[in-house]
Amino acid sequence: MSAGAESGVEQMLRQVAPGRYDAYEALLHAIADGQVWMLLWHGQAGAPDAQYGNMEVDGLGYAPCVTSAPELAASGWNRAHEVVGGRAVAASLFPDRWGLWLNPHAPGGGVGVPWLDLRRIAGGLERLPAGPLRLSEPAVDVDRFYALLGQNAHRTPVVRALRRAWVQPALGAPYLAIGLDLYDTSQPAVDSVRLMMQQSVGVVPAGLPVSTVSMADEHDPVAMWMRANARPFFDRDAYGAGAPAPTAGYGYPPQQGRQAGAY
Repeated sequence: MSAGAESGVEQMLRQVAPGRYDAYEALLHAIADGQVWMLLWHGQAGAPDAQYGNMEVDGLGYAPCVTSAPELAASGWNRAHEVVGGRAVAASLFPDRWGLWLNPHAPGGGVGVPWLDLRRIAGGLERLPAGPLRLSEPAVDVDRFYALLGQNAHRTPVVRALRRAWVQPALGAPYLAIGLDLYDTSQPAVDSVRLMMQQSVGVVPAGLPVSTVSMADEHDPVAMWMRANARPFFDRDAYGAGAPAPTAGYGYPPQQGRQAGAY
């Protein structure tokens, strides 16, 4: 890139402003398709002991980076760095709940991308809802769907419990999320749950989107909210239905006690 040319990340970065979720979403797409210059606090690029820098903002951890070679020079960083693709660095940071901070040396302090948004970059921006998410108990009248889904879940032995939430993304249509707490996540088990949902969604009113969320996913913000705030509307263990023994390593982690309305 020539000294006077901006990267796609830099072009989108200039558009980001409070409340401009569309511009922020465009920035996430630019990061996914582009690259960043990660600042190494220790070691050299590619070395086993290489370690990203870190910073904390409002109690959240971030790894600082810059968006181009000219920005690296402007930052005055005098240690090593490495150039990494956006999706690759997102995949490496989000599992440990680290975000990415772009150009912390810039006027105004740069822009932070929290780990939940890095998760979206790594997993597919079109596949995961745009945050911040507004989450609540569903107010839509779909009792027939819940009843049918509960009946089908009772006949699907792998299902331990079902929860629900109403999800309003920052961009896009709101939808009903069903949290799936399973005893087993083998492929046959997943196939049986997919069939259960297919047999149930036919009674959902036209135009109401329904999505599923794995309660075992400790990084999913909807699952986190459900664990803390949503009681199961189907609970096999509570029914004393002779459920199979849980498979080691599966099922949701202990409730984290988070009182949350937005993620």
